Amino acid sequence: MVGMLTHLMAVIGATSGSLDTIGKGLVYGLAAIGPGIGIGILMGKSVEAMARQPEAAGMVRGTMFIGIGLIEALALFGLMLSFII
Repeated sequence: MVGMLTHLMAVIGATSGSLDTIGKGLVYGLAAIGPGIGIGILMGKSVEAMARQPEAAGMVRGTMFIGIGLIEALALFGLMLSFII
């Protein structure tokens, strides 16, 4: 078992350049999952709220767009983090 871990660490050490690229892809991929789920929930709940109370559709829509902007900022933070790594 120890020999296998030693071999794995040697392989990882020899391929450090390609691991950086994989790491950057994983960082942005995982950072995009959260905002994707958040926008899906936000849009679903906003449509549900507008269907229940059509007279409040303007207020709900404005709040929805503010929420979309904040959620998209999280995706941009993930993108910038992938460039920093």
